[in-house]
This record gives sequence, C-alpha cells and structure tokens, in this order.
Amino acid sequence: MIPFPTRTRVEAAFRRIKEVDRPEVWILLRDEADVLADADRVDARTAAGDELPLAGLLLAVKDNVDVAGLPTTAACPAFAYTPPRSATAVARLVDAGAVVLGKTNLDQFATGLVGTRSPYGAVRNALHPERISGGSSSGSAVAVALGVADLAIGTDTAGSGRVPAALNGIVGIKATVGLVPTTGVVPAARPYDCVTVFAGTLTLAAQAIAVMAGPDDADPLSRRWPPDVRLAAPPRPRIAVPDPAALAPLTDDARTAFAAAVDRLADAGATVEVVDIAPLTAVAKLLYDGALVAERYAAVGDFLATEPPGADPTVSAIILAAASLSAHDLAADQRRVDEARATAAALLGGCDALLLPTTVGHPTLAEVAADPVGVNSRLGTYTNFLNLLDMAAVAVPAGTADGAPFGVSVITRAFDDQIGVDLAGHLTGETIDPPLPELGVDLVVFGAHRSGQPLNGQLTEAGARLRGIVRTAPDYRMLDLRTEPPKPGITATAPGEGGALEGERWTLSPAALGLFLAALPAPMTLGKVILDSGEAVTAFHCDVPPSADAIDVTPYGSWPNYLAARQ
Repeated sequence: MIPFPTRTRVEAAFRRIKEVDRPEVWILLRDEADVLADADRVDARTAAGDELPLAGLLLAVKDNVDVAGLPTTAACPAFAYTPPRSATAVARLVDAGAVVLGKTNLDQFATGLVGTRSPYGAVRNALHPERISGGSSSGSAVAVALGVADLAIGTDTAGSGRVPAALNGIVGIKATVGLVPTTGVVPAARPYDCVTVFAGTLTLAAQAIAVMAGPDDADPLSRRWPPDVRLAAPPRPRIAVPDPAALAPLTDDARTAFAAAVDRLADAGATVEVVDIAPLTAVAKLLYDGALVAERYAAVGDFLATEPPGADPTVSAIILAAASLSAHDLAADQRRVDEARATAAALLGGCDALLLPTTVGHPTLAEVAADPVGVNSRLGTYTNFLNLLDMAAVAVPAGTADGAPFGVSVITRAFDDQIGVDLAGHLTGETIDPPLPELGVDLVVFGAHRSGQPLNGQLTEAGARLRGIVRTAPDYRMLDLRTEPPKPGITATAPGEGGALEGERWTLSPAALGLFLAALPAPMTLGKVILDSGEAVTAFHCDVPPSADAIDVTPYGSWPNYLAARQ
C-alpha cells in the first residue's frame, strides 16, 4: 500500500530528529508508532472527505501547554502533571489535522528570553550551536528552524514568541492578548500571557493563528474579533519607526539590516514616520522590575517556595522576590500601565503600525552563563512592553547581522493583527489570504469605490480587503448618474435584457458595511446581485426613476471602460 502523505511526513520528521541530534529540544518526544497512528487517523479523515486545513502538518508544543495524556512540566520535573484534556489552542490545531510530535523545552515556567534556564539542558541555536536559541519558547522555535516540525506552539508574556523567531530565522506571531485562549496553559503573568505560533513561513503561521483564535468559555480573558475589525492594511500605510537614540543598543550591522527592512516597506508604498519610543520601553520595565512580577508569584510562587528539586535558581530568584511586594505597589503599577496605554495610543496616532528590531544582539551560551539576568534584560528591549500595552506583533526574518539571523517585528494596536500580517508580507514576499478574522461580509462595487476611483478611500480606510474582479449575470444595466464625483447606478433588468457588468469584490467588517449603508445617498442602496457564477452577493444598487437625467453605459461593460472612452 502506498503510504498517505501524513505518514510519510512523520517518518521524515523522525529521520530528521536523528540527523540533527538535538535532544535538548524535547522534554518529551512521543513514540514514533503513536505519532504514526495519529497520522493514519488524519489521512483516513481526509480520505473520507473531511476538510482539514492543517492535514499532514506536524506540531511541536511548548511544555507549559497541555496535551491530553502527556505530562506538562513547565521545565520543572517536580511540577509535572498529566492533563486529561488538551489546551484549547492545541485541540483546535489537532481538530484541523495537525499531528503532535511532542513537548518542547523552555525557560522554566516561561521565565526568560534565553532558552538556557532548564534542567533539561540549554537549547542551542538551530544555525549557530554556540549561541542561544532565545526563550522561553526555545525548543518550539528550534524544532521548526531545524525542519522537524511544521508548526510549533509557544507562549509569550515578554517576548518569548518573538525573540526565538528572530534568533532562529523563522516567523513568530503573537496575536492580540486573549485572541487565542490560554485555557490549558501554565500561567506566567496571567493578564499578559499569549499563546503564539512559530512556522517557517508567514502564510502557515497566519493560518495556524486563524485556527486557534476565538473565544473560549473556559477562559475568562479570551476575546473575540470586534465587529469593526480592519481586514487589510491600507494601500499606503503609515509606519512608525524609532528614532536613532532608540536604536543605540544595536550594532552597526544590525542598524543597517533594520534600515533595509524600513526601505522595503517604503518601496512597497509605506510612509515612514520617526517617533520617540522611550515611553514604550519605559513601561516595559514594570514587567520584571516593578510590582507586576507579582503575577508570576501568583502563578507558581508558592510551589517554588518549597524549594522543589530541579528548580532553576535564576527563575526562582526572580519569582520569589515578588513575595514581599504589597498590594498597593501592584495597584500603582497597574495604574501606570493604564496611563502608558493612553500615551502609546497618542504616540502612534495616525500610524498603522510600528516597526522595531525584534531583539538586541545574539549572545553566546557563555555570555548568558556569565551574566544571565543582564543579557536576558537586553534581549527584551523591544518586546517587553507589547502585552502590557495590548498590542499585537508579527516577527519575521530580515536578513542577517553580525553573522547571525536578524529579525524585525511589525507591531499593531489590539485587533489590527491582519494589518500586521499584511505589512509583514511585504518583508517576506507573501500575500496572506483569506484574512485572519472570519466575520467579514463581501461587497461588490462597480464605480467610484473601485480601486483608483475617488471614493475608494472609504473602503480602504475602513480596512476593507480587495478580493478580485467579478462579473454579473447579463441581467443588469449601468447608468451614469451624472453626479460629482462621477458614479454609476446599477439596476436590474428582465433576464437577458441587460448586460454582464464588471465590478470589484471587497470584504469588510459588519460594522463597516453598516456605516456604508447608513451613509449612502439617494438613489443608492445595498442589495443582492447575481454573479455570472450564479452566486448572490451584496452590492451597490440604484433605484433610478424614469425621469432621471442618467446615461445608459451598459455596453461599455465596466465603469473604468466608460470613463476611458469619455476622455
């Protein structure tokens, strides 16, 4: 019997695991026979006609995220427990056809950005074994970068879903806080924890986020897409970049690589605006140097206070130090975070995204051993503030610096995740479609709202996404309404008495569509048109009285053709 694709992929992955010989990547690698059995079940489902968007893809899971029947250790053997159910994020990926390979190593209790704070060993970088992999999601990132796993789950409180992506030359997406539920995740700092994904391409990473996203009744902090969510970056986005002072921690080579990424976005049509990010990096210090570290004590402090075997001394010192913090200290820092969110909103007002280097430098294992806290702190320079300020980020490769991978992050406001993905696509050369949110409504436009026409900005400013050219059934007329700016009206005819008209299909949020409807001037309205495929879609309609001073331009077939003929 010819093996199905998923089985073949599993066999190749286990050969690759032996080839790369990186045992420190895994805390638990499942038996190959068990993984093959899961692969056969996926192949049977696809053969039966099930639509599985992630069928055949192999998944590595950070070992602070539950997989049913496998121990969760959070990189502390004494903490281990075996969950009866998988984390919501894992369950959604598996339901979509992904197959779990095993549980990956991490900085213990997801506390660190270095990937060395684990009794299971320091996870070496995928490309430069003498250097760190980055943490805390170290094993997950390296499993992808080595070509073993297609996807890997990480978590991110201070940058753990982004720093390892940058240091290993892969993609990491940290969605808006709460968009991917954290049910079944060992908390680090509960209000700011995120489940993230690593992949070799932006396309695959975005697909995984789309599968995992959505509210979960078991997670009180989970969130849903708002009804006015923007579904696309504008054609000429405004990108904020840090001033030279904020880039001082980088080497000359890294600054050159960052400037090249800025230039690529500018070449793609972006307008670049230099801003002072000092208020953002200042609030980042609250996560570890302020009272917010009390959240880490609330998560595992009582356990670490028992001095369990295998506890990492650096992790324990950071978390246990929070035992002496007072409630009013925490309340004061939470107020500072709220104030900083308002400051950040003003700072980035008018900009669609902020572009930053993902991290600072690429330390060696020896450098981390000599200064574990100082090096770790530097790595979080551009990452620690994001979750505090309710921002999303897409971390992508951006060449090399100082002989190692260099990465940048496209940072957006909460729920502007798709804008970040679109802009990151200019850096990776990928176009991501469909968008992450699935709540969009299609609208067909025929005239002044089309690309390049005077009212198109009403769509792009609402975050609408162009899906392509469509044609109607031959049952419609197009009339020049003789307005300013010029725009047509579309009216239905008896079957076969009109013409087939060309339009553009856009997808926009329900709230944006409602605003369009509320603002439509007479005689314009929204209704259904039938496409040449037989599909009924919402489009601009027009009720034109017989006495109206309108010109029938149906024979031209499209509004742009008519305008060109008038010139």
